[in-house]
Amino acid sequence: MRIVLIHPNYHSGGAEIAGNWPPAWVAYIAGALRSAGFHDIHFIDAMTNHLEDEEIAVQLAELGPDVVGTTAITPSIYKAERILQIAKQVVPEALCMLGGVHATFMYRQVLSEAPWVDVIVRGEGEEIVADLLRAVDEGRYFRDRRRIKGLAFRDEDEIVATPAASTVKDLAGIKPDWSLLEWEKYIYVPLNTRVAIPNLARGCPFTCSFCSQWKFWRDYRVRDPKAVVDEIESLVEDHGVGFFILADEEPTINKRKFVEFCEELIARGLPDKVKWGINTRVTDIMRDKDDLALWRRAGLVHVSLGTEAAAQLKLDLFNKETKVAENREAIRLLREADIFTEAQFIVGLDNETEETLEETYRFAREWNPDLANWSMYTPWPFTPLFRELGDKVEVFDFEKYNFVTPIMKPKAMDRATLLDRVMHNYRRFYMIKALFHYPWRGTGFRRKYLLGCLRAFAKAGFARTFYDLGKVGYWGPQSKEKVVFHFDETRQIAEAQMADWEAMADKAQRARERKAAVRAQTLERKASRSEADVKETSR
Repeated sequence: MRIVLIHPNYHSGGAEIAGNWPPAWVAYIAGALRSAGFHDIHFIDAMTNHLEDEEIAVQLAELGPDVVGTTAITPSIYKAERILQIAKQVVPEALCMLGGVHATFMYRQVLSEAPWVDVIVRGEGEEIVADLLRAVDEGRYFRDRRRIKGLAFRDEDEIVATPAASTVKDLAGIKPDWSLLEWEKYIYVPLNTRVAIPNLARGCPFTCSFCSQWKFWRDYRVRDPKAVVDEIESLVEDHGVGFFILADEEPTINKRKFVEFCEELIARGLPDKVKWGINTRVTDIMRDKDDLALWRRAGLVHVSLGTEAAAQLKLDLFNKETKVAENREAIRLLREADIFTEAQFIVGLDNETEETLEETYRFAREWNPDLANWSMYTPWPFTPLFRELGDKVEVFDFEKYNFVTPIMKPKAMDRATLLDRVMHNYRRFYMIKALFHYPWRGTGFRRKYLLGCLRAFAKAGFARTFYDLGKVGYWGPQSKEKVVFHFDETRQIAEAQMADWEAMADKAQRARERKAAVRAQTLERKASRSEADVKETSR
């Protein structure tokens, strides 16, 4: 059975300004399929190769697959749906399969707007995909599909979701196949070297209100650090990787395992061959401040911190469990450990003003991270926050849910002004860095890395890909009135998805009512017992 995996051709001018990122999902899914006995697997990277629909159609026709699979985060969902529509036209007998976080939670939306999608893999994909394709290969898919956990599909007019599958428990059985990727094309611009995105852990124990990771991965699990270092050593030796970013939301949660990971990298001499970066929380930096020197010896050179907001009110809204003062201290500690720092700010909330945006700039200058990013507040449609916002969400064009397009409109300013003020922060911050910081701070690797970061920003700026500025027509403050975000206003939440949300809300409300009733009954019984005890005592 021939399987073709395709990565959608979606670009938004966000994280990709630092390079072309290898789609790790392909390696992990392909590895699971090979372990299950499937070996005729092909990969089309439509994103890295900027493939248009016609080129995808030609390659599918040449390959003639039995199964076509793709994935999507929320902003790439329409590109993924279009890929499977093309597949259905070119190879109509092929099973069209979609996975990823958006389809996992919005399967009713997807199956309503893209009925050509044959099946959706809901949740962590390795084991579900293997079960699904075994059924297809053995000719029993249609007979057994309601018994395969973790699927969603249409059965005539009915949208069916089978029970959720368990998360992957045997992390030792994860054997990614990185050989399918076009390694010469995945370059990390700051160091001009090949880049990879392996993972140490899956899941996150925290419940930030705007995030999807804790919902998708469900429970937090850490792989054997030695097995992960085996994987990284192979990436370095077999594929020429010189930089990697751990895909984990927060790889430092399990301190003992992260220390083991660092020590294993050092024991194998890998820090001389590969450098790396992570995302983590301010609280972990504060907790592990005595380990930062070890992290640096292990080759860790870049930490992106979820500072998220300069105002404590925003931090509390996001459930970040951190304080503003801790953000500044964490950046100082990393700087002293010779680790590059990147501060992340979320902007564009309902109460955002030009003054609050200016406040984030002042904090960025005061904290003095090496890099700073201002990301647009984007409530994922499958998070509780999205439904809590209600009619404040005016845009349902998910292609624009990319952290660079202002989905939400603050009360005090229009979207174009919000974009302009964010760009004002970027211009000032990086102008100072370019003139007074990057060329003069340190020598050797530090200077090379900082100038490489500057080169990445300059490249994206000149190409007009940074923050999608070319697409919206922003050239500076003078062009603010002419900015057009090109929202597709025909996009709406499907009736089936709305009905599902309403049913879940009703179920949650009934659960709250039952809980309140039980609590009231308990208090009533307690009061009655107390009253009886008083009467008994008075006798």
